[in-house]
Amino acid sequence: MSKPAKTHLVLAFALLTVVGSIGLAANSPADQSKPPIYAVKGEVLVTNRLDIDFSKYQVTFMELGADRCIPCKKMQPIMKEIAAAFPDRVQVVFYDVWKDSAPAEKYGIQLIPTQVFVDQKGKEIARHVGLFPKEEILELLKKHGIQ
Repeated sequence: MSKPAKTHLVLAFALLTVVGSIGLAANSPADQSKPPIYAVKGEVLVTNRLDIDFSKYQVTFMELGADRCIPCKKMQPIMKEIAAAFPDRVQVVFYDVWKDSAPAEKYGIQLIPTQVFVDQKGKEIARHVGLFPKEEILELLKKHGIQ
């Protein structure tokens, strides 16, 4: 085989290797664990993504818990009611920290459930640990201009 033919063969092999590895990376489980961030307004966003856009809502109410934690389960209907009551003003997000600890690390969570409330700029405005009654959440939201 001539030298130019060998060079072309090596280049073709290298190109196929790069394209193949890009395809594998795009389908890797790590990428599949990062679904796109979108939620229907008025519903709870269940995600493990940390790059949530806070700017579209006056307040983002994040629950860091686990789907098998009893107090966390008791928070689910409250979260759904808050999301439905304020679909354009409050974003409600649930992180299961037993499935992915990154959100717990980012927000310094030591006990679950923990609720973290942030403003449009992502600045924390309130935090609560444990079961948080709906009436108290409504009071907190009212203090921050949501009625």
